[in-house]
Amino acid sequence: MSSSNLDNLVKSGQLKEEPANRFEIDGLVHSAQVRLRDAENTMLSPESRFDLAYNAAHALSLAALRWRGYRSTNRYMVFQALSHTAGLRPEIWRVLSKCHQRRNLAEYEGEFEIEEQLLTDLLKVTRELLSAINALIG
Repeated sequence: MSSSNLDNLVKSGQLKEEPANRFEIDGLVHSAQVRLRDAENTMLSPESRFDLAYNAAHALSLAALRWRGYRSTNRYMVFQALSHTAGLRPEIWRVLSKCHQRRNLAEYEGEFEIEEQLLTDLLKVTRELLSAINALIG
């Protein structure tokens, strides 16, 4: 996979080059696995499940970026870079983008209403992301 798009993001200041750290990456993946497992617990509220799944997806996306030797100063950028870091389809980051917007509304404006379909979609793409990351890092 070419890193020219990622290098362009470095030039524009949206990413920084930083050597991959396997310990950090393994920690991110482990954290994501635990959160995803908890997010699938239907006894929890939809809001809690969403929060857990979103943070699992973010940790996995960050792990992919770190695997490629980059770090972002912007939470959203790790989702946007997924096609370049993990080879995922644009539909994946579109779901994650919508979830990021919903997360920001909850965090910064107190508006936290989660539709069942969005939660279902988030859980699905997070599982796909976990599979892709496991294949990427072995």
